[in-house]
This record gives sequence, structure tokens and C-alpha cells, in this order.
Amino acid sequence: MKKKLVVVMMCAAMVAMLGVGCGSKSSDDSSSKSETKKTLTEDDIKDSMKGVKLKVGTTGLFGPFTYYDEDGKTLIGYDVDLLNDLQELLGFEIDGGLQAMDYSALTTSLAENKLDIGAAALCATDERKEVMDFSDIYCDSGQVVMVNKNDDKGIKSVDDLKDKKIAVEKGTASHTYASKNLTSATLEVHDTITTAYESLEQGKVDAVIQDGPGAYFYIKTTPDSNLEVVGDEFNQGQAPYCVAISKECKYYDEINAAVKVLIDNGTTDELYAKWCE
Repeated sequence: MKKKLVVVMMCAAMVAMLGVGCGSKSSDDSSSKSETKKTLTEDDIKDSMKGVKLKVGTTGLFGPFTYYDEDGKTLIGYDVDLLNDLQELLGFEIDGGLQAMDYSALTTSLAENKLDIGAAALCATDERKEVMDFSDIYCDSGQVVMVNKNDDKGIKSVDDLKDKKIAVEKGTASHTYASKNLTSATLEVHDTITTAYESLEQGKVDAVIQDGPGAYFYIKTTPDSNLEVVGDEFNQGQAPYCVAISKECKYYDEINAAVKVLIDNGTTDELYAKWCE
């Protein structure tokens, strides 16, 4: 099923989102670099990185894009599949295996060139573009407000958060939005979205702001959760998800061309249907 992808998996951003989400349709607009002199085709890039080893990172804390299977050890999700598809198309090897870390450590590692590429619903924000490059946008999402349905604080939309206590995940598009637009609110900043959810479940905060796909995934996969989404998505177009690429990586053109191929041939739509619907 085709989704409306404005661009996004995460925001910040994700990334022009890095979101943190599969909330809209794939786009072939570049979010970081100008177009290359030659448009690389699938034939040009197929197995073009054979023998190349890349250090690749993600986070296992952002379902449905990247999270651990029931065994607690196997990474699965939209972005894990996307990385596998890129590897199959380009032929590179993942040096030392896919590295999982929290969101803040992932972006720091990319900025410091300790990783070559990363995918974890990363938003292509202007701040991140200063220290890393991004592929074309493969998915986009807006943010949503989550509340504890057993603790009525009169919150019906983002407009009701100005004097509330809000939990956000550090370094995400939600964190950026709240810092810039909800200055009268009290922010509780978490290293992982998991602990932000826990804080709301326990009534320690009034709300959580999160990318739409991540919020709905948590509710869907947590049967005993007391959380619900209120109001409409907001901040759309500000959390586009891209593959982040180290500024020292020599293979930007090939990686970005591969992302374009996966968008154009419908792979990203298939991944959306598999993981986000």
C-alpha cells in the first residue's frame, strides 16, 4: 500500500529525521548535498562497493524502525531491512557487525566519523547537516502528543502543553520542537524513549512528545499500556528520515544513489507496509 511520504526514523531526525517516522511518502529530494554530476543508475552502483568495509550504526530502541526481536538479541525493523537492502545492492561489508547504541551516542559517533553510516529514523536537521551528510529522504513523520488515559490533565492537543511537564528523548525532533516552541513547559529529557514512556506510564510527567509511528508502535505492542495519542500530528515535514553518512565517508554518491533506487523501485513502500501499518 502506498503511503503519502512528504519526504522520514528516530529527526533530528531523523535528517530533513530525522522523526522519527514512516508517516508519509518517499521523496527523491536531496536533504544535504547538491546533486551529483552524473545520475548513477542501478546498473552503475550494483556491487560497486564490493570489498569495501563500512562501520554501520543504529539503535535498538526505536520501533518499528529499529528494535530487538523477542529474543532480546536480534535487531529487526524498517531501518534494519533498509540497511540490508543497501548492502545487497552495493555489495559492501559491515565492519564488526551492525552496532546498536542509544540515539545520542549514534549521532555523536556519526559526527565524529567513528561510524560511516547510520540508520535509525534519523532526522536530517540543519544542526546535524553541519557535522554529517544525509541521503535523500526515504520517510517522514510528524510528532504526536501521548498522555496517560488514567490521569486526565485536560490535554487534548499540543496546544495544551505550554505549562505541563513533558518527557522527550534527547536529541530527537521532539526534543528540538519542545525546546523551541514549549519554553514555558518543564522538559524531562531522557536518553531513551523507553524511559520517557515509563515516566508517563507512572504518572511522573503529563505527556510525551514522540514521532507518530513510534508512538503508535509502542501502544500497539504494549497491551497493558495506559498511554494514548491525543490530537493530530503536528510539526509535519520537520522530521524527515534519511540515511546519515559521515563527512569522511568516500561513498556518499553510491549510498545516496542506492537509496534513490530503493525509493524508485518501491522497496521503501514495501518496508512501510511491512513495519508501519
